[in-house]
Amino acid sequence: MQQRSFGRLWPVSVLTLGGGGLGMVWGATTFDECVATVHDAVAAGIVLIDLAPSYGNGKAEEVVGEAFAGRLPEGVRVTSKCGLGNTPSGEVEPMLRQSIEGSLKRLRLSRLDLFFLHSNVVPDATHPARRPDAASRMTLYETFVGNVRPLFEKLVGEGLIGAWGLTGIGHPDTIIRLLGERPAPAAVQCIANLLDSPGALKFFDGPAKPRSVMAAARGNGVGVMGIRAVQAGALTDALDRTLPPDHPEMRDYARAAGFRRLAAELDMTPAFLAHRYALSLPVDTLVLGVKNRTELAECVAAAKAGPLPADLVARVDQSVDRAAE
Repeated sequence: MQQRSFGRLWPVSVLTLGGGGLGMVWGATTFDECVATVHDAVAAGIVLIDLAPSYGNGKAEEVVGEAFAGRLPEGVRVTSKCGLGNTPSGEVEPMLRQSIEGSLKRLRLSRLDLFFLHSNVVPDATHPARRPDAASRMTLYETFVGNVRPLFEKLVGEGLIGAWGLTGIGHPDTIIRLLGERPAPAAVQCIANLLDSPGALKFFDGPAKPRSVMAAARGNGVGVMGIRAVQAGALTDALDRTLPPDHPEMRDYARAAGFRRLAAELDMTPAFLAHRYALSLPVDTLVLGVKNRTELAECVAAAKAGPLPADLVARVDQSVDRAAE
């Protein structure tokens, strides 16, 4: 599989195996099938596995621990994350260390190659106050700068993590600001789909600006991991779970009707076309949400087919209203 530069880190495969499917977040699968999917991913040339304790309450990390019994194949690396929320400053370090220790125990490893803040960094306390249901997903900018970022640097110095990054799907102007500050994250995870949509993960007003986040990352030498290429199933043939009609993923599915017609015209599945489109964006690696070997094989085939030519990118763009929020 093709590899690309990954900011100031090591080269990375164009595809990363994500933990959502392995944690059984994206529909029914089995533990054994997930272990087999991990093995197939590495055999296909995937060298990064993106995990988090929240993916199936630790299940995704247990899958990888079982797959490799604590001995990662040469060149294969893993990430994990911690959702911090608005934790008091004195509790930040214990909470992050406890999360890392739990991840390492499930993975049967002694070090994480890359560790992400899973929370959305927001400018000030007015943001969680306006969205109390999502407040646990938000970390204040001042908390990040004063407590989290220095601790991340400390953990790198201790060798507990190799590098740190940001989940870049929250307040876009704050993310862009942090990408320009020093020390900068080594990597950022950005929405990479044709709708420019974070779906149900949008907890702020205004556009998501994922392409501006990508540009800021590129300009600051930060690695870019594209996520949600099929927007939680909205860019596939059919959603694999039941959602209410007004759910953001259902609204995105409706917005993508023209895209599905175009995919049929091109004799491609929507998922195949969506992944090729995402690989045409300025990302270093695209994180897959697959839950079985069949879905993985389709994504690997999309990577082999390569990014879309410019004229087809334009047709895909014209098939949907990317400005709709």
